[in-house]
Amino acid sequence: MPKHFTRIRDLGFEGAWKVLERAKEMKDTGYRGHTLEGKVATLIFEKASTRTRISFEVAVRHLGGTTIFMTPAESQLGRSEPLRDTARVISRYTDCMIVRTFGQAKIDELASFGSIPVVNALTDEGHPCQVMSDVLTMYERTPDLSQVRVAWIGDGNNMANSWIEAAMYFPFELFMAFPEGYEPDRQLLGLALEAGAKIFLTRDPHMAIDGAHYVNTDVWASMGQEEEQKRREAAFKGFCIDDALMGRAHPDAKFMHCLPAHRGEEVTDEVMESPASIVWDQAENRLHMQKAILEWVFTE
Repeated sequence: MPKHFTRIRDLGFEGAWKVLERAKEMKDTGYRGHTLEGKVATLIFEKASTRTRISFEVAVRHLGGTTIFMTPAESQLGRSEPLRDTARVISRYTDCMIVRTFGQAKIDELASFGSIPVVNALTDEGHPCQVMSDVLTMYERTPDLSQVRVAWIGDGNNMANSWIEAAMYFPFELFMAFPEGYEPDRQLLGLALEAGAKIFLTRDPHMAIDGAHYVNTDVWASMGQEEEQKRREAAFKGFCIDDALMGRAHPDAKFMHCLPAHRGEEVTDEVMESPASIVWDQAENRLHMQKAILEWVFTE
């Protein structure tokens, strides 16, 4: 049976730490390898991307493989062929599917009916590659993650869900602030709390950010939610990360964002361009983490 990376839980505790440490080692050594030599990865993207596509294409090549890029316009994905049939056919041609799509059910169906590894490059429910990269970004600076307090200020979206999932395996404290009606997945939150994750929820961004070492946010209206923009702007009033809000965090706090950022909306231009901003390190770490994830997927 192939190994899949559809959510952080696929790694388990041992795998999550192994992949984290391997990604750091790969970055520190400028790693190039042969894990994917002679292999072809199919990138199936129903959502547009800059960082995700480039980082995965380069990651595959750094491991010796090649890629094929597919969008709905260039394939049967946007037509009437059942997804399970697509999974079976692609499995006969290539060695891995890296999928960026809407519903998590599509990732799960491809993994169920295909016979090759499936990697989740983003769904509406989770963004596991990004959050694992973000944990790497913190780990580089604070190796003892038990001493880290993370603030999430904003929407209970796919990023928030994956942060909750990461808190099941890494010992940081996670303080999350959401407006009413924009909470993360309640079932996932329950699982994480049962597993011992240190997660605290509030409606007040000031409470969540107080003393935080790393401050995270994301756009208020993700791809596919543009028609909700005005309503979300009203709901998220007071949630913009500006100098005043950052001033409540730890004096050495760092600002994080998965990008692209809507400057002037969820974060000010001043914070994005400040010495506290480590968003470019986050973006770079997508490459190193995805190499580690691909190596894990293809290694017994």
